[in-house]
Amino acid sequence: MERVLGIGGYFLRADDPESLSAWYRDCLGLDADEHGLWRQGDGPTVFATFGSDTDYFGSRTQGTMLNFRVGDLDAMLAQLRSRGADVADETQDMEGVGRFGWVTDPEGNRVELWQPV
Repeated sequence: MERVLGIGGYFLRADDPESLSAWYRDCLGLDADEHGLWRQGDGPTVFATFGSDTDYFGSRTQGTMLNFRVGDLDAMLAQLRSRGADVADETQDMEGVGRFGWVTDPEGNRVELWQPV
């Protein structure tokens, strides 16, 4: 049986694609090239499904949520706040998994940040 090898891309609709790409570059340090190619660091990736009535993604109109691994969640959240980003006040600790925080991008997409254990 053939199997997928990993996530090959994540695509977002945007009213202003250039501005949104710049936000991900400037606020999260996502250094994608002009074609969107980004070489991410090695590490785990979670694939999970949620019930259609979940509030975990923020807005119920948001069908998926992007999750980025980070090395230092507190530093990343402070960096985002210093840039005026819409950062959730709460964080979550999950034993054996890591710590989580959330930011909403300028187009209203809730993004999860994960500091693995």
